[in-house]
Amino acid sequence: MAAVFLVTLYEYSPLFYITVVFVCFLVTSGLVLGWFGLGVPVILRNSEETESSTRVLKKRMRQVKNPFGLEIPHPATASVTKGVTLTPDCLEDCILTCYWGCSVQKLHEALQKHVYCFRIKTPQALEDALYSEYLYRQQYFIKKNDKEEKYCQLPEDAQVVDFGPVPRSRYPLIALLTLADEEDREIYDIISMLAVIHIPDESYRLSCRILYQYLLLAQGQYHDLKQLFMSANSTAPSSSDTSPGERSSDRSLLEKAGLAEDEPELHEENSKDCVVCQNGTVNWVLLPCRHACLCDGCIKYFQQCPMCRQFVQESFPLCSKKEQDEDESTHISQDVLPERVF
Repeated sequence: MAAVFLVTLYEYSPLFYITVVFVCFLVTSGLVLGWFGLGVPVILRNSEETESSTRVLKKRMRQVKNPFGLEIPHPATASVTKGVTLTPDCLEDCILTCYWGCSVQKLHEALQKHVYCFRIKTPQALEDALYSEYLYRQQYFIKKNDKEEKYCQLPEDAQVVDFGPVPRSRYPLIALLTLADEEDREIYDIISMLAVIHIPDESYRLSCRILYQYLLLAQGQYHDLKQLFMSANSTAPSSSDTSPGERSSDRSLLEKAGLAEDEPELHEENSKDCVVCQNGTVNWVLLPCRHACLCDGCIKYFQQCPMCRQFVQESFPLCSKKEQDEDESTHISQDVLPERVF
């Protein structure tokens, strides 16, 4: 009986086709809702809904002032036998203490002691944590805003020409910067800075550079200072002094030691504009790739970094909206003042 009804409906009424299409629509809708639930796939949403759904997590940041700065002005001339030149740049009077041949294990144990036992805010505190596991020690007093170069070298009677093959049990050089005055230690959150410096020797000729920088806080934490990769070209002193062949050999040595990082892509323009819209100012840093390449308007559209295509887990702004408004107002006032008539 049902077959006769369907044949009759097929021959004499267009409602058959409408009924078939409607049933197919209901079945398809039921499958989609059953698979995805109420969350419709991104490809089925409009642009406004996609904008809000792809917004990555914003990392809560706390701004602190770092009173320490350290650079290597002449990395090409540094070696274990000839020594190395360091240029500190501190906001307060500081003490620079250099430890040659520091034990790798003891140094990381000292960082843990800073967290759980006592604060490393003086050179003596670090030496107690290291149990004197270093070969030679040098110390300099650094005046406020003094950028005078300090020369560090092992004594001739040490008779050290290299620190052995990789992986090593000792770091070539550890530089510790601490505040000289007790009153300054109460003002700053960052009370000391540890820099792990590689010095080339006969067995490992990687060019001189700072491998790690640890900022030690008064509250008992420490943070590994990382470099941000800006989207615009900037003059990098570490790479401008070396040829492409030397840089490639240095990278191969870093890969053997497990210290190599992915090289950031260089932007062709010299401006610091957003790499997407080319109009807004770069203000957002993407994690974990650490590319600073997006403005406030474009950050909400990306789940992947536009430079390296790595998925973005978190992001944080370089400056707040209030600071940006202050910078813009200052820039406008500077442009308007010369045109005023008094």
